[in-house]
Amino acid sequence: MKQKSVAVVGAAETTDLGVLPGMSQIQLHADAALNAMADAGLKPADIDGVATAGETPTTIAHYLGITPTWADGTAVGGCSFMLHVRHAAAAINEGLCRTVLITHGESGKSRVAASPRIVTAGSLNGQFEAPFGVMGPPTAFTIPVLRYLKTYGITQEQLAMVSVIQRKWAGKNPRATFKDPITVDDVLNSRMIAYPFRILMCCLVTDGGGALILTSAERAKDFPRKPVYILGTGESVETPMVSQMEDFTSSRAFRVSGRKAFAEAGITHADVDHLMIYDAFAHLPIYGLEDLGFCKPGEAAPFIAARNTAPGGKLPLNTNGGGLSYMHSGMYGMYALQESVRQMRGIAPAQVKGAKISIAHGVGGMFGASGTIVFSNEAP
Repeated sequence: MKQKSVAVVGAAETTDLGVLPGMSQIQLHADAALNAMADAGLKPADIDGVATAGETPTTIAHYLGITPTWADGTAVGGCSFMLHVRHAAAAINEGLCRTVLITHGESGKSRVAASPRIVTAGSLNGQFEAPFGVMGPPTAFTIPVLRYLKTYGITQEQLAMVSVIQRKWAGKNPRATFKDPITVDDVLNSRMIAYPFRILMCCLVTDGGGALILTSAERAKDFPRKPVYILGTGESVETPMVSQMEDFTSSRAFRVSGRKAFAEAGITHADVDHLMIYDAFAHLPIYGLEDLGFCKPGEAAPFIAARNTAPGGKLPLNTNGGGLSYMHSGMYGMYALQESVRQMRGIAPAQVKGAKISIAHGVGGMFGASGTIVFSNEAP
């Protein structure tokens, strides 16, 4: 993709986040979409491209009264929206559409008209993992993390520091679900979910959503908000079964997606001012830092524990509080993208002073997929 040829001109989350029993999944999509349109000064008739996951683009387009010339229903889990940004940029550059709406909405806590989460008996997971007692993400993610901890001698205290530091960021964010400071002891004394995960190492379960609007950089200057330009993108998939990862201590999808995005953006790690790494569980920022190349294998946990990613640190990470403290409705990638956009616009609650390049890096499934987007606020 040509650098900075496409920009984000609209970005918003749902009006409320948290526990929203009065809104269905499709209503959350619509609320986020209408908020993003208002942010961009647009109406549904101005949209000619639709991308979404959880719901289908057909449903979203119909519900909002949009007749698109391009649609994308790519669904690879929580990072689907990173892939939508990448695909939308390609479509805009190719002239398939001019203005793309990407929506997310999820009744993750209240489960009002939510899409079912099922593992069928005939699926690969159903045949080869479920019979051994794997019961969803908290148990499936323990397979790689236990190997990682053993291989690199990482302690429970170091793992707990991920949660502690992200809570520090959340304390700066009025919309965060949890804001009160926590200590390593608080994390390690919290309820055990599936070893080694305590509840404070696990993501929130909430309701909410978000939406983005993209158009060409040429048109972006005509919109009311400061454009945020797409500098580079990457995506990959590895395996639907965590037991079949190439290496339990590293995600191949992370590595492929990250390298592609960095190469396309033409940046080095030293150029990155702000970073979002999907954090459904406390170990994911550790894998992300290493697989993106910010840290060598085995060094990310000590890097975080040394407060390099904390407020005032040299690499601000998950500045909204992340899925551990800000919000996590199930597919968290949209919220990581939203925070990158806020940082690039200069309006984030915990704004990184002078930030010019932000990366949003996502995971789908149990390391099954990955998407990486590099943003810039400097005009082409």
